Amino acid sequence: MQAVILAAGMGKRLGELTKCNTKCMVEVNGIRLIERMLCILDKKALSRIIVVIGYEGDRLKDFIGTLDISVPICYVENKAYDRTNNIYSLALASEYLREEDTLLLESDLIFEESLIDCLLTDKRDTLVLVDKFENGMDGTCLILDAEDNIVDFISGKFLDYDEKNRYYKTVNIYKFSKRFSSQFYLPFLKAYISTMGDNEYYESVIKFIMLLDKNLIKAKRLVNGEKWYEIDDKQDLDIAETLFIEDQEKRYDRMAKRFGGYWRYPHLLDFCYLVNPHFPSKRMMKEISSNTEQLLTQYPSGMKENCLLASKNFGVQEEHIVVGNGAAELIKELLGQLEGKTGIISPTFEEYPNRYGKCDCVIMDTAEMDFIYHSSDVINFFSDKKIRNLVVINPDNPSGNYMDGLQCEEIATWCEKQGINFILDESFSDFAEGNAKELSAIKEDFLKKYPNAYVIKSISKSYGVPGLRLGIMASRRTDVIAAVKKLVSIWNINSYAEFFMQILGKYEQEYMESLEFLKRDRKALYEQLSQIKDLNP
Repeated sequence: MQAVILAAGMGKRLGELTKCNTKCMVEVNGIRLIERMLCILDKKALSRIIVVIGYEGDRLKDFIGTLDISVPICYVENKAYDRTNNIYSLALASEYLREEDTLLLESDLIFEESLIDCLLTDKRDTLVLVDKFENGMDGTCLILDAEDNIVDFISGKFLDYDEKNRYYKTVNIYKFSKRFSSQFYLPFLKAYISTMGDNEYYESVIKFIMLLDKNLIKAKRLVNGEKWYEIDDKQDLDIAETLFIEDQEKRYDRMAKRFGGYWRYPHLLDFCYLVNPHFPSKRMMKEISSNTEQLLTQYPSGMKENCLLASKNFGVQEEHIVVGNGAAELIKELLGQLEGKTGIISPTFEEYPNRYGKCDCVIMDTAEMDFIYHSSDVINFFSDKKIRNLVVINPDNPSGNYMDGLQCEEIATWCEKQGINFILDESFSDFAEGNAKELSAIKEDFLKKYPNAYVIKSISKSYGVPGLRLGIMASRRTDVIAAVKKLVSIWNINSYAEFFMQILGKYEQEYMESLEFLKRDRKALYEQLSQIKDLNP
C-alpha cells in the first residue's frame, strides 16, 4: 500500500497565508497540514508516499526534508499548476497508481488518524470515505444505498438542500486497489481528459465509472464522529483550529469566545444555553420557512412599524416600547442614557456590568447568601450606597433566584422614593412558575405606577429564537425611549424577526403550552438531581 497526496494547488482563498506557500503548508495550532498528514501516514507501514507538487513546490520539498519521516517520499511535479486542476495532478501520478494499492488524499485536509485506520482495516479494496452531510459542508456529495453502493454522485452546485438528509459528503480520502486503478480508473481518466480537458476534477471520473458499474467502488461511512475538516479559506482555518485543539480546557475557552455560531459544529451540544426547546412549533417554523424568499430579498420595516407590532403583542402603547436587535442592543443604548453609579447583583448576566467600569458599579455579591436573596436584602444593601440606577434580573442568570411580583414592586417603590432608575430585566420570567402574562411587568399599569422603571425582555430565550436577535424595552420615560429609538439603526431588526412578531399572536396557545412542557422537564431534572448525594439543586 502506498499513498498519493495532491499538493499542487495555489490556495488563493487563504490570502496572505499562501502568498509564498502552497495550501498544505498552512499551520493549524502550530503544525503544518502536510506535517500532520505525513506523520499519520508514516505509522501505516506504507511502501512509499508520492506527493504531487506545483505551486511553491521547492519550498514544500525543503520543508518535508526537515521532517523525521521514515517512509520513502517521491515527488511528481505539476508545472502547469496555475492552469490545470486536480485531475491533471492525478494523471501525472498514473504510473504509480498502476503499481500498488493506493491511499489518495488531498493535501488541504486535517483529520484524525482513525480515518486512515478505518480505510486500511476494511477488507473491501476500493473505497471512498464519506461522512454524513452537515450544515456548512460544500462540494461533492453522494447518495448511498443500504449496501454502501453509490446511487448518485452530486457536485456542489447541484445540491438540493431539501434532500440533505440523504446526502453523504466525500472526505476526499480514497482507497484504490491496483486492479481498479489500472483496469478502470486510469483508462477512463485518460479518456475524460482528452474529451473534457485538464481543468477538471478527478471525482468526475469516479462518477462516470459509478454510472457504468456501481459495484466497482463502495462508500466507507464514518459513524463514530471522527473529526476532519477541509481548509479552503480563513474561516475554515479558524474552525479547524478550534476542533483540533488537544487540550480540552483550551478548546472550551476558544469555543466560548465565539459567543455563538455553534451550528458550525454539528456535533457540539451547548449546555450553557438558556433557551426554550419547545418553541417555535413545527407549524410556525413551516410558516416562516415558506416565506423565506420574500423575507430574504426584501427590506424589513422601520422602527415605527416594528414598535407597533411590539405594542400589539405585549399590550403597551407604541411610544412606551422599543424593539432591539436582541436585548443586548437595548441594554447598551439605555445604559448610555443613564448617569451615575449603578447597583448590580452578582453573579448575573455580564452584559450589564461589562457596560460600566468597575468604579461605576456597586456590586452586591450573593455568594455568601447561597445565591438566594429577597427584595429586603436588595433594599438593605443598596440603601446607603448612593446609587443612581439599579439593575435587577428576575429570575437571575445564572443563579435562578426569583422574586415574585410583590417583591419586585417593593423594590420599584423604594427606587421611586429614592429617585433611582429601576432596570428590571425579565428575560427569563416566562420560565417561572405561574402564568407568563401575569408575571410580566410589561404592562401599562406597572409602567404608570413606576415611571422610573425600565423593563427589558429578551425574546431569544423564552421564545427559542436566538438567531432572530429580538428584544424589547418598555418604559413611561418617553424621552429615553425616543432617544434609544433614534440611536439605533432604522433597520435594526431583519425581516425574519419582523415576520416572527407579525405572526406571533396566532401561536400564543402553542407558546403557552411550550412553557408547560419546559416546566415539566425542569421538574424531572430537579427530581433526578436531588437523588445525587451532596448535591443541592
